[in-house]
Amino acid sequence: MATASIVSAGPTLAVEPDAVRQKELVHLVRQDCGSCHGMTLKGGLGPALLPETLRDKPAEGLAATIYYGRPGTPMPPWKQFMSEAEAAWIVDKLMTEFPQ
Repeated sequence: MATASIVSAGPTLAVEPDAVRQKELVHLVRQDCGSCHGMTLKGGLGPALLPETLRDKPAEGLAATIYYGRPGTPMPPWKQFMSEAEAAWIVDKLMTEFPQ
């Protein structure tokens, strides 16, 4: 009997979603994340999600925060709406220039 395990081999790589999924993820970030982080992502209840505010943070940790949330804080997990790779793609875009 074979057993399977899931082992993290390191940082999650941002896989480029297809164009339709990218639009869905951008909309999700702008609308849903924006309700706490500000509609322009400059901050609100949650911190700003701008390249200059994320620059010194580890991308893997940010992707994990999106995917799993932060227990004990208002940050919910978003894993029911996206894959870990998509969370990493969002972080990659937030750390450069998030699409409109």
